[in-house]
Amino acid sequence: MESDAAPDRKDEWARHWQHPGVPGLDLLRARYVRHSFTRHTHEGFVLGAVRRGIEDVLMPEGTIQARPGTVVMINPEVPHSARAGAPEGWVYSTLYPSSGLVATIAEDVTTLRGTAGFAETIVEDPDTARLVHEVHRAAEEGNALAADSVLRITVARLLRRHGRSLPARPPLASGARTAALARQLLEERMADPPSLEELAQELGTSPFALLRAFKAAYGLPPHTWLTDARVRRARHLLEAGTAPAEAAVAVGFADQPHLNRHFTRIVGVPPGAYRRERTVVRPKSAR
Repeated sequence: MESDAAPDRKDEWARHWQHPGVPGLDLLRARYVRHSFTRHTHEGFVLGAVRRGIEDVLMPEGTIQARPGTVVMINPEVPHSARAGAPEGWVYSTLYPSSGLVATIAEDVTTLRGTAGFAETIVEDPDTARLVHEVHRAAEEGNALAADSVLRITVARLLRRHGRSLPARPPLASGARTAALARQLLEERMADPPSLEELAQELGTSPFALLRAFKAAYGLPPHTWLTDARVRRARHLLEAGTAPAEAAVAVGFADQPHLNRHFTRIVGVPPGAYRRERTVVRPKSAR
């Protein structure tokens, strides 16, 4: 929505929100020119469709260019970043369905076994790209029935055409076990984390060995992963009504400006705007 422009980027706008009648879904519609997303991951899926311009999406296997008529599909916990691929930036609609919602749809409409996901990151599919935009249009018009219906049609179509069973995780090797323990410790001590050297000493390894093991396991070095995890936890706090300044301290950022910077570079909107979208909208039946 163009009226949601950030004050220091008058030619950019973004709305990141949820419709209470469509559970398990976050929505982002935006125009970005100078904004770039730092490397991060999502707990659920990402389904994006560009309306105008070009978005460069940096994936582990390389950079893809999302243009009008394409659909980008990113599985949970896959590290990625994004930036403008053209001087005019890009305008797009993104759906963030939860893993549980996608699993339910996959069970209903496919024969995929195990954890369902997507085999490709980008496909040329103008019809499905239009459906992604249509989910947003229906939600913004307050038509929860249409939004939920078109969302399920969209996910079902993509799963039938491009779905696969994601590989099961193999038993953890020594390095992966060390990385998992490091992740657990960082989650537990998020507000006051140890240094890399302290973490390595506690786990009985060297800093460089820990760096290698952690990046191999999660696609991000520990400090980048921790920033991403802090923003995730801040999102949950904001959704529960916590003020941004309080959320910043709770997750370990020095102050609210630090939360603002990292949150915006990962989520696409400032934490205050994110919180407002989740505290003012209620289902019509509850009014």
